[in-house]
Amino acid sequence: MRQVQKSKTARSKIECGFWLKNLIGLALVALAFQAAAEVPSDSAKTSTPYSKPVGQEYPQNVYWGDTHLHTRNSADAYSLGNLNLTPADAYRFARGQSYPAHDGTPIKLRRPLDFLVVSDHAEYLGGFYRFDVNDPIVTSTETGEQWQEYLAGGDRGQMFAAFVNSMDDPETHLPFPAGAQKSIWEDVAQTADEYNDPGRFTAFTGYEWTSMIEGNNLHRVVIYRDSADKTSQLAPFTSQTSKDPRDLWRALAEYESTTGGEVLAIAHNGNLSNGMMFPSESVDGQPIDAQYAASRSRWEPVYEVTQVKGDGEAHPTLSPDDDFADFENWDADNIGRTETKQDAMLAHEYARSALKLGLGHEQELGVNPFKFGMIGSTDGHNTLSATEEDNFIGKFPESEPGPHRMTNAMANDALWQNWRLVASGYAAVWAQENTREALFDAMKRREVYATTGSRIQVRFFGGFGYQPRDIDRPDYLDVGYRQGVPMGGDLTLAPEGQSAGFLIAAAKDPDGANLDRIQIVKGWQDAAGELHEKVFDVAASDGRVVDPKTGKLPPVGSSVDLETATYLNTIGAADLAAYWQDPDFDPEQRAFYYVRVLEIPRPRWTTVDAVFFGIEIPDEAPRTIQDRAYTSPIWYTP
Repeated sequence: MRQVQKSKTARSKIECGFWLKNLIGLALVALAFQAAAEVPSDSAKTSTPYSKPVGQEYPQNVYWGDTHLHTRNSADAYSLGNLNLTPADAYRFARGQSYPAHDGTPIKLRRPLDFLVVSDHAEYLGGFYRFDVNDPIVTSTETGEQWQEYLAGGDRGQMFAAFVNSMDDPETHLPFPAGAQKSIWEDVAQTADEYNDPGRFTAFTGYEWTSMIEGNNLHRVVIYRDSADKTSQLAPFTSQTSKDPRDLWRALAEYESTTGGEVLAIAHNGNLSNGMMFPSESVDGQPIDAQYAASRSRWEPVYEVTQVKGDGEAHPTLSPDDDFADFENWDADNIGRTETKQDAMLAHEYARSALKLGLGHEQELGVNPFKFGMIGSTDGHNTLSATEEDNFIGKFPESEPGPHRMTNAMANDALWQNWRLVASGYAAVWAQENTREALFDAMKRREVYATTGSRIQVRFFGGFGYQPRDIDRPDYLDVGYRQGVPMGGDLTLAPEGQSAGFLIAAAKDPDGANLDRIQIVKGWQDAAGELHEKVFDVAASDGRVVDPKTGKLPPVGSSVDLETATYLNTIGAADLAAYWQDPDFDPEQRAFYYVRVLEIPRPRWTTVDAVFFGIEIPDEAPRTIQDRAYTSPIWYTP
């Protein structure tokens, strides 16, 4: 416009002869054509191009994977019947290859995974299988000699007991010598490299650090960004060396300083920790300090919020006003089943509560120890990573499909009834490409989210410059990244008079159920230091609106037919989107926001089993399920 205006002004002031006028006119025509066609000139090389640039810097793809899977290399998986399936088998199955389950039934994923972390327990890694095939790497060790004595006494169960007890009381059981452990670890790292196919499938090297204290779960999965040339240099850190997470973080720091590589840890199953996962005291009973907070924030940027042993987003006792907090909760006791759960423990076990506690710690310590993104994974122990309700192949060998699996119990009633097993979940990662580097970096910046088994696609942005119509723009991603931050990001220094605004877009799993609603969960700390939470329904299907009297959104209903274990997408929406501005925003208060997306109800795997095998469902077992997604939060800090 400035060029056009300048042309008109120049032309109106011309008072020259005929030839001069025509020469100027021709020059102006040439300039007009140049401006209209946006042809670059020496003075306009930085003008906006007609076409959008190819390959924006922000992530445009979501990748689906599992960061927590066990093979025969895990002592518990092997003891529970996974005698043959290896890490190589896990990668092949995840990439789409058909495989026989442990009873010989051929199984295959409908949709292959984009990435996988084989995370076998570091404690006695690969040892039970190698012991049974007389591998001298194990049998020639003092540990192997102890196991031979167990067998000679006719009690193989002592081997598994040694594995479990060594995590809780390392001094009473012999760990592998360093040489044996490192040799087995090198094989694990080389296998991951062999199946890593950058651009098409990512195979991460990883393991699980399996700390328990008096039966309370403190487990972490450790994931490497690097190839075997670095990862194989140092053997995994085991809970037989230390049960203190601070020592694990020191070991991760040692790895990075020694190799120049990168590594992170992902905690899981806080619901089975009896209050120890998100503590106010470290394991030695001392109040957590700034160093603890900084270390945890540095090494644990992501939390596994949903998996086979229960969903860990919220709990109805902690969130009584949340109609959807009672979802696949495992809240009877701890992972060792040694102590009954007490209500006072719950606040230190669930992700939403931990995010609130983190705000309080940040106020006191200057660092938020619980500033994590959220992912899901399977924690499967049968080597076969699958999450679908209507294709549930189980998570342990004895929980694979069959007419008796629902009523059977794990380890002869020592653990849990199989009907409780949860089909969860997926780790969804927004990244520019399917490589170790890109996926790992996305986890570090927390641009990730969890689902409980569906491939729901979610985008979430927060900022202070958005407008209500921005979510309707076809280039809303450009706006989202340019004027704000994505999930996992930070907002600071609110402009005077402005409230935080958010853009949210969600789409159904193309092979799954329609969407019920989008919710934003807010947590904040008020001026008196009290912690609060509130759930807002910000988008809903089928024209439903929040009732102004109750503040609730009417239920979406159900199309499930329990007699046939089917449902119809006659309710709900294929996609939902919203712009939402916090009506209670206070620029002086710390806060976080995350998105929860709910599907319409569909049959749970227990109902599918009942119809397929013609059996009864236990009275206490759920019949239907509303799968969901949880994004990583966006934090606001004054």
